[in-house]
Amino acid sequence: MTGIQCRDVRFDDIEAVIFDKDGTLANSGSFLRSLGQKRSRLIDAQIPGVGEPLLMAFGIADDNLDPTGLMAVGSRRENEIAAAAYIAETGRGWLESLEIARKAFDEAEKVFGNEGPAPMFEGSLEVLKLLSGKGLKLGILSADTTDKVQDFVSHHQLENYIELAMGVDSGPSKPDPSLFIKGCQSLGVEPAATLMVGDSPVDIEMAKRAGAAGCIGIGWGKPRGDRLEGASVAIARLNEIRVIS
Repeated sequence: MTGIQCRDVRFDDIEAVIFDKDGTLANSGSFLRSLGQKRSRLIDAQIPGVGEPLLMAFGIADDNLDPTGLMAVGSRRENEIAAAAYIAETGRGWLESLEIARKAFDEAEKVFGNEGPAPMFEGSLEVLKLLSGKGLKLGILSADTTDKVQDFVSHHQLENYIELAMGVDSGPSKPDPSLFIKGCQSLGVEPAATLMVGDSPVDIEMAKRAGAAGCIGIGWGKPRGDRLEGASVAIARLNEIRVIS
């Protein structure tokens, strides 16, 4: 077992570290904002007036993406349901509303599908190499689909470091603790010996409810953001994670 130090907080007897993907390892803010805008435009083209409220629901305003908003932390299914709810307010039936949302989401992904996975934040790869080299088991647990997580791992050639590439395909999403527990089971470790690293309240809440050893909040330059106040410790860059034993 390994000791991890972040600023003035120490975690002892750690066997594994599970990372969120978007906003934690992947610098995907620009992509998610563009994808959400495209989804909204496609739906607004069919149902004028819905686009602007949808952008607000997605957490997109003035070309800024809210890191705690639905687009940043929700699964595709959760975003679809939110979009369908706004469509249904125009008087359309629920099944029709869901279908309109699904088709718009599919079309938006076709437009952005050739861009490939988002780039990694600077220094992230080096941290993964360091932790893996110290014998820690590493995983990624994302609200994105499992296929997209696996694409991210493959694109950045992380197979030698990442042992778990898990997304949300159906069923519960973050902050349901069953996701973290399932991830730990796949890695062969207990939640109490596993750290969560994430950039949003849902990562923190999930880790707490699952009985994790702790949650490291990553703000990428803004470690004291309100969204990270529930974390065991908040850091500005991943290289603040240090192995001490």
